[in-house]
Amino acid sequence: MKPIWIVDDDQSIRFVLEKALMRENLPTRSFTNPREVLQALNNLSPEDSPQVLVSDIRMPGGSGLDLLAQVKERLPGLPVIIMTAYSDLDSAVSAFQGGAFEYLPKPFDLTKAIELIRRALEESQREAVGAVDVDSTPEMLGQAPAMQDVFRAIGRLSQSNVTVMITGESGSGKELVARALHKHSQRAAGPFVAINTAAIPKDLLESELFGHERGAFTGAQSMRRGRFEQADGGTLFLDEIGDMKFDLQTRLLRVLSDGSFYRVGGHSAIKTNVRVIAATHQNLEQRVAEGAFREDLFHRLNVIRLRLPPLRERREDIPVLTRHFLQQSAQQLGVEAKRISDSAIALLQDFAFPGNVRQLENICHWLTVMAPAQAIEPKDLPPEVLSPSAGQSVSHAMHSAQAMDTSGGVDTGMPAQVAVNTSPNPTSIAAPKPLVLNIPGADWQSGLEAQAMALLVSGRTDVWDEMSKLFEATLIQTALAHTRGRRIDAANKLGIGRNTITRKIQELGLE
Repeated sequence: MKPIWIVDDDQSIRFVLEKALMRENLPTRSFTNPREVLQALNNLSPEDSPQVLVSDIRMPGGSGLDLLAQVKERLPGLPVIIMTAYSDLDSAVSAFQGGAFEYLPKPFDLTKAIELIRRALEESQREAVGAVDVDSTPEMLGQAPAMQDVFRAIGRLSQSNVTVMITGESGSGKELVARALHKHSQRAAGPFVAINTAAIPKDLLESELFGHERGAFTGAQSMRRGRFEQADGGTLFLDEIGDMKFDLQTRLLRVLSDGSFYRVGGHSAIKTNVRVIAATHQNLEQRVAEGAFREDLFHRLNVIRLRLPPLRERREDIPVLTRHFLQQSAQQLGVEAKRISDSAIALLQDFAFPGNVRQLENICHWLTVMAPAQAIEPKDLPPEVLSPSAGQSVSHAMHSAQAMDTSGGVDTGMPAQVAVNTSPNPTSIAAPKPLVLNIPGADWQSGLEAQAMALLVSGRTDVWDEMSKLFEATLIQTALAHTRGRRIDAANKLGIGRNTITRKIQELGLE
């Protein structure tokens, strides 16, 4: 990851930000004055270029505002956060007028400062989306006749800018098809911008698509370009278009009709030259019949339709996809790629894969981390593949933790607590109450890793909350056992307040 540059003549400010960002696994590079920054920019390599710049406003040897102006000339898309005093209103106004992403009042709350830098990182990645090297996108794999039809269609569409609608179940690889359509089109040199319209709240989606002017709504403290502007000259991929709200469908239809739009709060029309590729897992004809999707927009998008088959309809591709994902996962983790036996492959080919290719990719990542040996056998496969029953899922989780311990895990001599999903449907997104098992011989980190991976592979979207609750409950219960139930003593031992431990006991149901 590219570093965050910190510019401040105050060593204590630099030290605090460096340490806080280090805890977030974010690299930094520090400077004491603007001259050092400009010298570094003159000798800049692509990998050393900053992803965010955080600068004080008043320093010996130069002004943060002057630095902002010079940096914006060289790196116009770089988010710059200006640090200033509470009373320094003129400086804050000047910072925004100069294109600053945000200003950070001194003295600042460290947690809020890191949150602000995180937001700036997201903005930096959004601005850089047009510069993504599409050639680095993994090639699509598949020998099944249904996939060969998709490949032939991509080839036929390579010389056309026609709008394409991709249909298929969640996880079947619709974005990969969209990227391939862009990569092999006449717009390949332009940006490819993707947005999941179902993942963004309605109130924010309009701003995400069309951008907004400064002051357009509460919190709009600077002008922001939308995805249509970012994709100018290239391709805009609208994923899960069937979930778009009806009023936004009207605005989208207008853009597709005349190629112009207004930013939120804006008064000047903006022209854009964008090829739109849409995707959905829903039946849009049914949505139109129900009145939830505009018929004219449907016909505007549905010029060419590509149906992407689910993985269960291309089972002959599972062996090559599995070995590809195992290689890919090993490269990401910096370990030797694992081999998989023919009998294990056969079990995978018998599995229904409700999550399609994405689920297979997650399973391969799970196997890279969790399988105890270099050769993957049927017994090493995750619970949802081996059996849909809760009992067998629990049994396999115990087996996995014990096998991992015998293959090099650290035996602490203490039982590790591993939470196992007891839902009758391991792929359900519901949040069943976990069963806590004491497994002798498994170190707690391995158990934690096993449970986290099991939840991730199952498709659940509450993994952070579930694991955090288990962690907090275990700490509090252990502390209360140690203090014989005395809450104040337990709170003191844990380093938290009396009100906090009382609230947590109530929230976690530990009464």
